[in-house]
Amino acid sequence: MIYFLRGKVEIITSESVILNVHDVGYEFLVSHVEEYQIGEEVMVYTYNVVREDDNYLVGFKDLEEKEIFLALIRVKGLGPKTVIFALSATNPRDVKNAIASNNVAYLKKLPGIGAKAAAQIILDLKGELTGGSKGDPKQYEEVYEALRSLGFKGAAIDRVLATINEPNLSTEEILRIALSRLKK
Repeated sequence: MIYFLRGKVEIITSESVILNVHDVGYEFLVSHVEEYQIGEEVMVYTYNVVREDDNYLVGFKDLEEKEIFLALIRVKGLGPKTVIFALSATNPRDVKNAIASNNVAYLKKLPGIGAKAAAQIILDLKGELTGGSKGDPKQYEEVYEALRSLGFKGAAIDRVLATINEPNLSTEEILRIALSRLKK
């Protein structure tokens, strides 16, 4: 297995980077193409996806993002392409915080991640990635329902809940923060 490659960025597409390593071009799907510049010398950590009908490389600028990627692709229903595109809308720290704080709303806003997948991510990865005990993603659902009963609209609630990523908050504390942000 190839752990990393070091080379010069030759081509950048909308979702991939082509790296010249000793006159061989390697194409990587990457989460943030904007972090690369043509002509730049970079080291890219790799993950090789081999499927019956597909074979491609996924690249990461740092090991933290690779760690999150590897954890997420183990969650039932999430494939490598879904995960790398979801990571394009966030960063590893925010994903870990969302998992630690049971924030289904934050994970749901990522491309390709629905409510069921977001809840499954929290159930499967909370203890593994955050060092805490496994959590209950129902906490944010309770806050969502409480805010709906107070007359707030679903889209506004989702936007606010997606910004609350503090681990170890009680349901009441999340509700209090959400209410203060919704009133602004």
